[in-house]
Amino acid sequence: MAKMKGAIVVDTERCKGCQLCIIACPQNVIALANKVNLHGYPYVEAANEEACVGCASCGIVCPDGCITVYRKRMEE
Repeated sequence: MAKMKGAIVVDTERCKGCQLCIIACPQNVIALANKVNLHGYPYVEAANEEACVGCASCGIVCPDGCITVYRKRMEE
């Protein structure tokens, strides 16, 4: 059976740091960055990228649609 590898891309300028995606992520991939965007909000980033399975839970709960999720089938 093939394993799914995921990746997320966060639009940091639109992110308001609500942290709903951090709570929703079952793999603990996302964390709050120690930086702020141009609007003064702290934003989220993929802190543990290799653990992402592409479940898209983060993208679904994001109220501003800041997260794009990609999935790729990895052959074993």
